[in-house]
Amino acid sequence: MGNRGMEELIPLVNKLQDAFSSIGQSCHLDLPQIAVVGGQSAGKSSVLENFVGRDFLPRGSGIVTRRPLILQLIFSKTEYAEFLHCKSRKFTDFEEVRQEIEAETDRVTGTNKGISPVPINLRIYSPHVLNLTLIDLPGITKVPVGDQPQDIEYQIKDMILQFISRESSLILAVTPANMDLANSDALKLAKEVDPQGLRTIGVITKLDLMDEGTDARDVLENKLLPLRRGYIGVVNRSQKDIEGKKDIRTALAAERKFFLSHPAYRHIADRMGTPHLQKTLNQQLTNHIRESLPALRSKLQSQLLSLEKEVEEYKNFRPDDPTRKTKALLQMVQQFGVDFEKRIEGSGDQVDTLELSGGARINRIFHERFPFELVKMEFDEKDLRREISYAIKNIHGVRTGLFTPDLAFEAIVKKQVIVKLKEPSLKCVDLVVSELATVIKKCAEKLSSYPRLREETERIVTTYIREREGRTKDQILLLIDIEQSYINTNHEDFIGFANAQQRSTQLNKKRAVPNQVAYPVIRRGWLTINNISLMKGGSKEYWFVLTAESLSWYKDEEEKEKKYMLPLDNLKIRDVEKGFMSNKHVFAIFNTEQRNVYKDLRQIELACDSQEDVDSWKASFLRAGVYPEKDQAENEDGAQENTFSMDPQLERQVETIRNLVDSYVAIINKSIRDLMPKTIMHLMINNTKAFIHHELLAYLYSSADQSSLMEESADQAQRRDDMLRMYHALKEALNIIGDISTSTVSTPVPPPVDDTWIQNTSSHRRPPSGHPTPQRRPVSSVHPPGRPPAVRGPTPGPPLIPVPVGPASFSAPPIPSRPGPHPGVFANNDPFSAPPQIPSRPARIPPGIPPGVPR
Repeated sequence: MGNRGMEELIPLVNKLQDAFSSIGQSCHLDLPQIAVVGGQSAGKSSVLENFVGRDFLPRGSGIVTRRPLILQLIFSKTEYAEFLHCKSRKFTDFEEVRQEIEAETDRVTGTNKGISPVPINLRIYSPHVLNLTLIDLPGITKVPVGDQPQDIEYQIKDMILQFISRESSLILAVTPANMDLANSDALKLAKEVDPQGLRTIGVITKLDLMDEGTDARDVLENKLLPLRRGYIGVVNRSQKDIEGKKDIRTALAAERKFFLSHPAYRHIADRMGTPHLQKTLNQQLTNHIRESLPALRSKLQSQLLSLEKEVEEYKNFRPDDPTRKTKALLQMVQQFGVDFEKRIEGSGDQVDTLELSGGARINRIFHERFPFELVKMEFDEKDLRREISYAIKNIHGVRTGLFTPDLAFEAIVKKQVIVKLKEPSLKCVDLVVSELATVIKKCAEKLSSYPRLREETERIVTTYIREREGRTKDQILLLIDIEQSYINTNHEDFIGFANAQQRSTQLNKKRAVPNQVAYPVIRRGWLTINNISLMKGGSKEYWFVLTAESLSWYKDEEEKEKKYMLPLDNLKIRDVEKGFMSNKHVFAIFNTEQRNVYKDLRQIELACDSQEDVDSWKASFLRAGVYPEKDQAENEDGAQENTFSMDPQLERQVETIRNLVDSYVAIINKSIRDLMPKTIMHLMINNTKAFIHHELLAYLYSSADQSSLMEESADQAQRRDDMLRMYHALKEALNIIGDISTSTVSTPVPPPVDDTWIQNTSSHRRPPSGHPTPQRRPVSSVHPPGRPPAVRGPTPGPPLIPVPVGPASFSAPPIPSRPGPHPGVFANNDPFSAPPQIPSRPARIPPGIPPGVPR
């Protein structure tokens, strides 16, 4: 492998990867991708190959790279290559990799110099690489040849910009030394996407192919046409070397010899060559890794802090210690009791803000669901009047009664009213038992570390609750029987016979003059009228106010702009199926006399966000006297009863008893609604709390031995081991990050330079004569006969006599190594710049002329 700097980075990155893998996470370093940009045959592929240290890319003259090659280097214990277009095949011979690249290029672009933006994806797995992405791009060209399109120049530029625009890409702007640097399209493209020059490195290739007597010393010293990160010269293998199978190591040795022996480059040889380019790029990778370390360290430290508390109890943990088991059992049973009490009584810590739970749900059962069940128990008015009339007639027998019999009132109250209290009361107990079972399961979740303990705790407490359920139901039935055993007509809230006869008259007067009576509000809230057509505005949400006489809705809760008021006479409720695309729950209000309820609507559909809201609104409507729709069978019975007729005297008696029943039912409901929560709390909930605090531990000890109860689950043991392992892995990862921080050094970014020449210089013309571009030192073709070219190095030649040169007599650029530098040579404070050279003699005799050559 040719890249030794990369091999030094690999252990650091692998340590980080291993540390993160040990805690089940990935280390997101996102190392930069490296893209080579340059003209055709500039040596881009050779530079890339030298960086990887493998010989695997196609070579030749003209345009060889005709599709982008995205090369992913992946660290692996074995070395092989794999193409995306043929994943099933693994290449171990890199000569076959080159052949596959050529074949895949020809398959898409043809064999006549065509190009394509479709990339070739190649992965190289090796123990000698970092996880990097290298991109070999087609060379910039201007004149189409073969099957190339007319806009070949713009297509290639767009293709290159697509890859080098990423902020995480390093750009190697490759320019051959035998080309004018001022015309470098690679540097221009790099300047477009990297105006600060932070990620652009100039690479000068083919230094060994420059014309005799010319060199690129001023360019490589970053004195002429400077870049922020400067230039690095490299000498690649020639086509002859490649065909002769000259390996990369031999080529690197030859490159080193070239820079050390060349008089123009020997003083900067340590900053030239492929090894220095590798070192520069590897330092960029090191800088990137070091920049990623603070974020990684912060992430690890926050995880470590979150684990500290839990790990503290596990540090000296011994699973088989009987003392620990006894202590843990006592603590868990005590905590179970505390959690149960907090969930029932309410607590400020760990408040659930998403839904009701525990005691709040039981409270809702007491004060919403149970009253709702009681109101649902209301009789149909016609059924009740018919039963009262039958009771009166049956009590009178063959006689025609002159007075209203009080036995009819007692019969209706006992047999038809009080008996019906049993069903809603027992249903209330069932609902509370269900909620208690849910609370027990929630509290037992903290015992999941010990499955047997959790199972036994749930079983014992649930069994106790079921036992208390039976006693509670017996007590509630006893309360109902007590109510049934004696009808207290002397109750202070009971209206009596005299008041009952007057009540109907007062109600009729109230109905006649509704505006003079202020009815109490039963409920307020937002509802959506769901069945308004789109032509009339579609579904809308209004603020509804329900009283005993009407349902009104307003624009908003300020209740200033009333939209409509609907009287409750002859209204009933029916259920409506939820729409296919709707997530709201709907019920409807309609008129039993088939009249329009609102505008041209026979019913209005009211929508709520949840079924609980629907049930709550239904209960409110029941309190206002709006009952659910009866089924078909009951409707048929109602049709038959329409034929039943009463004489005026019987009708007055029925009305009187009806009012008495209403009054006494209100007294019973008030009493039951008050006693039910108290009975359930005393006989079930409070007893369960006392049982958990005082008796649960004894029941646990009697059900099984302590060792089996406190046997830890496999999941808990695994969780403890994982937590301890993660804790130590996090500490190790933080130590590794600290080691990397101390063992690596960040290279500061070079100071900015004046690189406006890249923008100011046109690619189609030479720079002005006042600012020559002496990248090459061309030998003038207008020398007098017998005058040899001026050279630097071991080239022999006679002495040169200095001849004054005027502006009009010689237009070639001045020689860069003369003692009088052009303006700006020393303006660059580059710490790597070479010291000023000692002026040569006027005769400019080369220092290395072999002996015996005529001077």
